[in-house]
Amino acid sequence: MAEQTALTDRRTDGGGRPDAAVVRDALGVGIAVGLSGFAFGVTSAGSGLSVWQTCALSLLVFTGASQFALVGALAAGGSPLTAAAGAFFLGVRNAFYGLRLSQSLSLPRAVRPFAAQWVIDETAAVSLAQPGRRAARLGFAVTGLTLYVLWNLTTLLGALGAEAIGDTDAWGLDAAGPAVFLALLAPMLRTTAERAVAGLAVLLGLGLLPVLPAGVPVLMAALAAPAVLYVEGRRRSHAEGRRGSDRDGRSDGTRQSDRTRPEDQSRSDDQPRSAGPAGQNDRAGQAGRVDTEEERR
Repeated sequence: MAEQTALTDRRTDGGGRPDAAVVRDALGVGIAVGLSGFAFGVTSAGSGLSVWQTCALSLLVFTGASQFALVGALAAGGSPLTAAAGAFFLGVRNAFYGLRLSQSLSLPRAVRPFAAQWVIDETAAVSLAQPGRRAARLGFAVTGLTLYVLWNLTTLLGALGAEAIGDTDAWGLDAAGPAVFLALLAPMLRTTAERAVAGLAVLLGLGLLPVLPAGVPVLMAALAAPAVLYVEGRRRSHAEGRRGSDRDGRSDGTRQSDRTRPEDQSRSDDQPRSAGPAGQNDRAGQAGRVDTEEERR
């Protein structure tokens, strides 16, 4: 039995990560982020929503940022329509996650509608961090199941015990989700362009937070990607232009050198050869032979 367990733990996907490591990471993310459901339950109950309305949001919507944006707008006195619109636009990012995950997971068509409910930040981060399809599917399933169950359970507990828990800021539960997501995102920022996108997105999000409604700064932060890509494209085009100019300059110099070489050769052929000691001896010998012939005559 121990040998079978060891073999199961060592199972990998084409030389990728062991299943046990994938499950351990997925459980860590699911548990850490799932605990922040307490904060949502308390915040939702404090904004005026009932317990069953709070639980319905977690069961049906199941995207923490959109849920917090909705109840935050309601708590700030916004209209339900405005709050719902902000939460909707904030959740649009999950559609882009789905496009990427559909390629890496390649789930059967019958399973995709159910798996779509679990397409969120954490499941996308864990899945895309895996080296193979088997590990990506395992990470997606374990993270989604753990987070869905724990998120809804802690939402219920938070809504029921809102008065006993009090201020969520004192517990720090609202920071658990963003902290875990940043921990997953940081190792994936390998290039300078990726780090620039992340840094500019943080600046846009934090800078626009005091002046824009809840949820809108996150959408504006998405503009960091096309801005950095545009600058990177311009930089590469200028670099390629300089390299092309250098190649043209070198080729022009080569052609000019090729044109001058025949002229130099012709000039060297037209010039008389230098008369060294050997040439002088030859001329002296020829003059001596002429004098001898004249004496014989």
